[in-house]
Amino acid sequence: MSALTVKVVSGIQKVPREAWNALLGPLDPPVLRWEWLDALEASGSTTKARGWEAAHFTLWRGDTLVGAAPAWLKHHSMGEYVYDFAWANAARSFGIDYYPKLLVGVPLSPLTARRFLVAPTEDVAVIRAALLDAVLELGRKEKLSSVHVIFPPEAEAAALSSLGLFRRIGMQYHWVNPGYRTYADYLARFDSKRRHQLKHERGAAAKQGIALRTIRGDEVGKEHALLAYRFYENTVEKNGWGQVQLNQDFFLRAFASLNGSVELVVAERAGKTIAGAFNLSTTERLFGRYWGCFEEVPFLHFHVCLYHSVDDCIQRGLKVFEPGAGGEHKISRGFVPTAIHSAHHVYSAPFKAAVVNACERERVQVNQVILEAEEIAGLKPWVEGAPLAASADLKK
Repeated sequence: MSALTVKVVSGIQKVPREAWNALLGPLDPPVLRWEWLDALEASGSTTKARGWEAAHFTLWRGDTLVGAAPAWLKHHSMGEYVYDFAWANAARSFGIDYYPKLLVGVPLSPLTARRFLVAPTEDVAVIRAALLDAVLELGRKEKLSSVHVIFPPEAEAAALSSLGLFRRIGMQYHWVNPGYRTYADYLARFDSKRRHQLKHERGAAAKQGIALRTIRGDEVGKEHALLAYRFYENTVEKNGWGQVQLNQDFFLRAFASLNGSVELVVAERAGKTIAGAFNLSTTERLFGRYWGCFEEVPFLHFHVCLYHSVDDCIQRGLKVFEPGAGGEHKISRGFVPTAIHSAHHVYSAPFKAAVVNACERERVQVNQVILEAEEIAGLKPWVEGAPLAASADLKK
């Protein structure tokens, strides 16, 4: 068997599309695909000038790509959703320039996904270790402050921990399908008061003359890409916490090349689109990305971003709906607190000790929040095939 060779490339176009995508399986999120990364880079949304300098790790056995890790030299901490602004501030007291740092992950994509991609014919542990060695060596060579692997699955985070990285725990709210047959099954897990609230919020759209639908597959066209960009731009500009980082060309490229994975929820009234949400999907999971509205309508956000897609997930038999970062309002609507993971390496020993200590304190706090959130959610136990409320009550 030939030796392994590492190549770090400054853009995804330096890797053959078919070779990169051959590392992926049907359950991997679309953000890992060559086409998505190309849309980010070719559109100019992720460039060095914008703080995202591509440095993708590829591992070759002869002429065959056997492993890869999407990675970036980061010149700020925006667009990651594993917040380390406090770390950057603390680094100054240690005399450390925090930026640039090395990030293994995908820009603006706070969703769980493999970070070390391995060909199905290869030993996962061997390839992952070889890629991580290359990642850490580049950090040493370039005298970077740190390496960050964001949103890996728990098993991958544990494996990285065994290889010397330290772990950090955060939290999101995910909807999990235990085997619902109908939307009524989902409603039945709430007490009557909460059930009435959910039905009232979802039912408001019909009274307001608003209809929702999901556009996917061959129905998706250029006009939907432009609409998704308007949703994204509208929401970002309304909030003072962010800035527009993805441009219109990114949406055009992503929708054109990944129309089997992108979908758009649209809310329409009198033939006019007034709100919507851009989502991604696999055969098992739905990933909420961006929402926007052109009119402020009571409860429409909940319907567009949560209820409509929950119903759609049940109909399609999807197992998990990850609606994105933040949003404690999701707890009372059946989205369960879910630990998210990241793995890190800091090159300065004194600074590393301080950060590890902070992560330990943070872990205790997050675990407590998860326990409290589970109590707030108050979902009744799910019993397969057994209705949890009387049919008459569900129709009220």
